[in-house]
Amino acid sequence: MSAEATNPATPGPVAPTAPTVARRKSRARIDLRRLGRAALLGPAVRGRLPDAISHVVDAHRAHHPDADLEPLRRAYVLAESSHRGQMRKSGEPYITHPLAVTLILAELGAETTTLTASLLHDTVEDTDVTLDQVREQFGEEVRYLVDGVTKLEKVDYGAAAEPETFRKMLVATGSDVRVMSIKLADRLHNMRTLGVMRPEKQARIAKVTRDVLIPLAERLGVQALKTELEDLVFAILHPEEYAHTRELIAANAARTDDPLAEIADEVRGVLREADIPAEVLIRPRHFVSVHRVARKRGELRGADFGRLLVLVNEDADCYGVLGELHTCMTPVVSEFKDFIAVPKFNLYQSLHTAVARADGQVAEVLIRTHQMHKVAEAGVVALGNPYAPGSDDPADGERADPTRPGWLSRLLDWQQAAPDPDTFWSTLREDLAQDREITVFRPDGGTLGLPEGATCVDAAYAQYGEDAHACIGARVNGRLATLSTVLRDGDTVQLLMGQDPASEPSREWLEHAHTPAARIAIQRWLATHPAADAEGGAEGADGTVAAAASGAEGESARAGASTAGPGGGAAAASGTAVRSAGTDSAPAGRPRGADVLADRPGAAVRLAGCCTPVPPDEITGFAVRGGVVTVHRVGCAAVAHMKSRGRAEIGVRWGDTTACRVTLVAESFGRPHLLADLTEAIALQGAEIVSATVEPPSQQRVRHTYTLELSDAAHLPALMRAMRDVAGVYDVNRAQHQAPAS
Repeated sequence: MSAEATNPATPGPVAPTAPTVARRKSRARIDLRRLGRAALLGPAVRGRLPDAISHVVDAHRAHHPDADLEPLRRAYVLAESSHRGQMRKSGEPYITHPLAVTLILAELGAETTTLTASLLHDTVEDTDVTLDQVREQFGEEVRYLVDGVTKLEKVDYGAAAEPETFRKMLVATGSDVRVMSIKLADRLHNMRTLGVMRPEKQARIAKVTRDVLIPLAERLGVQALKTELEDLVFAILHPEEYAHTRELIAANAARTDDPLAEIADEVRGVLREADIPAEVLIRPRHFVSVHRVARKRGELRGADFGRLLVLVNEDADCYGVLGELHTCMTPVVSEFKDFIAVPKFNLYQSLHTAVARADGQVAEVLIRTHQMHKVAEAGVVALGNPYAPGSDDPADGERADPTRPGWLSRLLDWQQAAPDPDTFWSTLREDLAQDREITVFRPDGGTLGLPEGATCVDAAYAQYGEDAHACIGARVNGRLATLSTVLRDGDTVQLLMGQDPASEPSREWLEHAHTPAARIAIQRWLATHPAADAEGGAEGADGTVAAAASGAEGESARAGASTAGPGGGAAAASGTAVRSAGTDSAPAGRPRGADVLADRPGAAVRLAGCCTPVPPDEITGFAVRGGVVTVHRVGCAAVAHMKSRGRAEIGVRWGDTTACRVTLVAESFGRPHLLADLTEAIALQGAEIVSATVEPPSQQRVRHTYTLELSDAAHLPALMRAMRDVAGVYDVNRAQHQAPAS
C-alpha cells in the first residue's frame, strides 16, 4: 500500500536538488502538505477547479493548452472525498500523495486520461470506490488504468528475484505503458518521502527500485524519473559515496569561474554568427552521473559537472549545429554519436559530441530538437494516448502500443514465448543489467539495436525472429564470420540463411546468445524437440555435419554409382572424421595420378600429399628415402622448408597423361544433408572420391577434405566451382599443409 510513504518535510534521504532545480527552475517546489490540508478545510465550488490542483492544471496546460479539465476536477473531488480521514505515516492527509504523483506526470506531459487515472490510482485499493464506479464516472479507459495500477500494487516487490514476480507485473501492465508510467511516478514520490522509514526498510525498497524499476524507467525512456530515482537510491544504499559526491558538487558550485558557462557563451556566439536559431542550456549532471565520471576520470574539472544542451527547431538544424561546432571549435571525435539517424531502443534521439578548450577542459554537448528533448525526458509518457485510433487500425478502440517497436512491446512477446518462468526471468535479468547498446547495419540499409556484447546469433533472431533457426553463418563488414562473433557498434552484418527448411538451432547457440529474444527462441525450440537436444542439439546448425543414415547416406546413394570406389558414399555422423575403405589405394583400372617425368632415370615418382599438384601446376621435386622423387607445387610450404635444409631440387615435368589425383578442402557452415549435397556435386562433375574426411566442428564451421580422381586435370576449376555452389559452402581450396617445424 503506497500510504507507507511519509512526510516530504521529514528529515532523511531526500532527492538531490541541483538536477531537479535545473529541470524545474520556473516552478517552485509545491508544499503538498499545505495544499492537502487546505483541501480538507472546505468543499470546492461546484464547476470550479479546486485550488489544491491548480499546480497540476498549470503543468498540464503547459503541454496541452486545449485539454478538457473537467475530468481532472471530478477525479480530484472523488479522490479527496474517498481518502478523507486517511493519513500518511507522517500525519499528513493522504490526498497529498495522489496529487504529487499526478504533478510528476503532468510535468512530464502526460495526457488528461493518465492524470485522471493517477488521481484515482489508490482509490480502489484503499477506499470503498469500485472499478464499476470508476467506469461509470470516467469511462473504460480510466478504469483499465486504475485496475492495472491496483494489480501492480498487489505484486510483492520484496520477492522481485522470483521468476513469477515480473511476469505478474507484465500481465498487470497489459499492453498499456501508461500503467507503468503511473507506477513509476508513484514510486518516485514514495522514494522522495522515505525519511521516516526504518533504515532496513529504506534499504529494501531502494534495492527493489534499483533492480527493477530504474531499468524499466530507462527502457521506457523516462529519463527524468530514472535519474532522480538513481540519486535517491544512491543516497540510501551508498551514503558515504553520496556525501562525498555532494561535497564535490558543492565545491564546484562555489567556484568563482565556470568553464562550462564560458564554453556555453562561446557556443552561442558560434551559432549566432551562423544564423542558426538555438537555445543553449547548461544541464548539471545528477549525483550518480558525477560519481561515475569521478570514478572514470579521477580528479574532476569544472566542465565535468555538467553538459551543454543545444535545442533547435528542425532535424536539419541539429546537423548544422554539429558542423559549426566541429568547424569553429576543437572536436573530440571519439565522443561523437548519432542517435538521430539511429535512435536508441527507448525512443531517445540526439547528437552527442564534445569540444575541447585550450586548457584541456572538455565539454560534452547534446544537440536535439525541442520535440526530441521532450521525448528524451519523458519517453513513452510523451507519446500521447495509445488508444487513439489510427487510419490503418483494424478496429476502433483496439489497443495500440505506443512503444512499437520498442522494448516493452518486445518484452510482452518474450513473456508469452518463454517456455517457463525461469527462462523468462533469467534472460530478462541479463537484459535489465545491460546499460549500453550498439547499432549494427544490415546490407539493405536497415539497422538493428542490440545490447553491447551481442553476437551474430542475436542479430539473426533480432532480424528474422524464429526463422533465424535456418541461419548458417554471417558476413561482418564483408568478411565471413561465425555466428559466435561479437559485434561492435557500427558493424555491417549480412546474415546467411540456409535453404533447407529442416535447419535447426543448436544448444551451443545459447552460449553465444545475449538477447532475450534469441535465448528464448532457442530454448523454446529445444524444449519442443527434446530428441534433437539429447543427441547434441541439431548438429547441422551448430557447425556439425548432420549426416544421419536417413540424411547424408541416403542422399549420397542417390548421387549415383558414378561415385565408384569405396569412398563414393562417404558420410559423417555427428562430426566424426570418416575415411573410405579405399584411402590408400586407387580403384582398379584407374591411374593413381597424372604422368610426371623426373630428371633422374629409373626413379619412382610420387605426387606429394601435402599440396597434391595437378597439371598445369608449376612443380619441382626432391629425392626422399628409397630413391623416390616426391613432386610438389613450387609454392608449397614444404618446398621452402626443404630448401632451407639444403635439400637439392630435382627437375620434374608433366607427361602426356591428363588424369590426376587432387586433394580439396571445403569449408562450410554446418547444416543437415550438407555432406550428401557435396558428394552429389562431386559425382555430377565425373570425379571419384578416393577418401573423405570431415573434421569435428569448430565455431559453427566444418572442414571437409576430399581426395579425388579426375580423368582430366582441366576439369578441376569446374569441379571447385560446383562445390562452392553447394548451399553452406563458403570456400573450396587445394590442400596446402603447413611446413614441418625446423
